[in-house]
Amino acid sequence: MFSQIFLERALVDHPQVHHILKQFPSLPVNVIDHYDEVWGKFKKPYLLKRENLSLFLAQKKGQLIKLAPDAYGHGSEKHYYFIHAYNCIYECEYCYLQGYFSTPDLVVFLNHQEIISEMEMILKEEPNAWFHAGEFSDSLALSHLTGELSVYFNFFKSHPQAYLELRTKSVNIKALKALEPLQNVIVSFSLSPEYMARRVDRKTPSLSARLKAMAELSSLGFKLAIHLDPIIAVDDFESHYLDLFTQLAARNLLQNLAYVSIGVVRFTEEVMSEVKRNYPDSILHAQNFLKAQDNKIKYPAPYRKHVLNTVYELGLRAGLRRDQLYFCME
Repeated sequence: MFSQIFLERALVDHPQVHHILKQFPSLPVNVIDHYDEVWGKFKKPYLLKRENLSLFLAQKKGQLIKLAPDAYGHGSEKHYYFIHAYNCIYECEYCYLQGYFSTPDLVVFLNHQEIISEMEMILKEEPNAWFHAGEFSDSLALSHLTGELSVYFNFFKSHPQAYLELRTKSVNIKALKALEPLQNVIVSFSLSPEYMARRVDRKTPSLSARLKAMAELSSLGFKLAIHLDPIIAVDDFESHYLDLFTQLAARNLLQNLAYVSIGVVRFTEEVMSEVKRNYPDSILHAQNFLKAQDNKIKYPAPYRKHVLNTVYELGLRAGLRRDQLYFCME
């Protein structure tokens, strides 16, 4: 997976660093002062991640937690996301990270106690706030290496009025299974119908593997959610989402979900440019996109509303309640 490791000098004796380095005994380790002296200093093609991906072990400085935009999460409480890593081991063709950072190299931040300290400060003003992991990197894909899940579970166990969401496409649930499920910790899986997933969700676990992981976590008592985002409105997308809901219902995964978000595919101009460069044959290029007033590239508003409402109604017909469903980033 990785060709070399960059390690910040201040973390040389960090116990989690020792654990991570043991997993890659043959990789060269470069000790540096600060990760951003090297990471992203020069433009590195996104697809170079397939053959030359570096891992940075670092401390996040500056703002560790950010207020999420409107319609980011479910409910009326304040939503925040915290930054535990930059970049992802997966390669979804629509991923905004390919146009967001100048490098695909992955940074894992290890100063989780500082993140928790910021959470404590926020909760003094917003005791029912939500905190989301997975905005800039998958929250579970490397959790067996990074080892922070127990730290956050302990914190949210002592703050039952607050909520934690772990957003993922991974089936790496080993670290989760070692923890006590909490009703205020939600594991949310991003799902696409098999037809779309096989074409654009590169290097991710299959839909069937994700559903199996969800079923296992559900049987253990973990609270689950689903993100149907981004929806790519291919021909006959309705039948593909009907099939997805049928599979979810067959595994008894719908009724006890905390929520289901529904959102359509959207891009900035920079990301769309990278998608064209990196995936010239993608099914994304057959879509009827235009540049909207917010400068995002997405479906025209009437068609976008049709797509969202179609999937919403399919969810209701599958047995979801209206209070479980919301439109993401709309």
